[in-house]
Amino acid sequence: MSGAENFDPMAIVEAFNRHHVDYVVIGGFAAELHDAPVRPTRDIDFTPSTTAENLSRVSEALADLGARIRTAGVPEGLPFSHDGASLGRAAVWNLTSGLGELDISFRPSGTEGYDDLVRDAIRLDVRGQQMPVASLADVIRSKEAAGREKDLSVLGALQRRLAALAGISAQDQAVSMARLAAERVAMPPPPAPGPQRGPRGGGRAQGRPTND
Repeated sequence: MSGAENFDPMAIVEAFNRHHVDYVVIGGFAAELHDAPVRPTRDIDFTPSTTAENLSRVSEALADLGARIRTAGVPEGLPFSHDGASLGRAAVWNLTSGLGELDISFRPSGTEGYDDLVRDAIRLDVRGQQMPVASLADVIRSKEAAGREKDLSVLGALQRRLAALAGISAQDQAVSMARLAAERVAMPPPPAPGPQRGPRGGGRAQGRPTND
């Protein structure tokens, strides 16, 4: 079974937490947790801290997950060797594992990376797991900067959801988001998207880093 058919985002989070990785969850999964009316995602995106110690912890977590390079035509992914230093030499990693697909983006479009995103992140407690999730304003900022068609197509929905959250405390948002995360664990994987132009992954991204 490929990672896309066995998506358990919280189990991936648990692996990162088990190895004490400093990260923020970004992208489409973050948008889902903010209860934005977007298509359910098939992967979870992380922006980790880029300190040498944290990159080593990321490598340990990926080894624990049995992560492989995600690439078109190879559902199980391609094996690769890594350590903290080698992970830090790429801007983006597109990966798959037995628990689902995951992306690592060290500096998502429109942001300065972990230190920028963690300032306004909302910290959730899901099944006893702590999970920092990018604020919806930061998700929108990144998608605006990425400028891809799939990002621009959801901006209206994200901006309307952000307006609806005005006046709701971060604590109340965290409770609601944690409930959605727990419900997402029990959901079947979303259907695969339609045909796209060219392969999405390839491990090391070329050009400007973006996130889903």
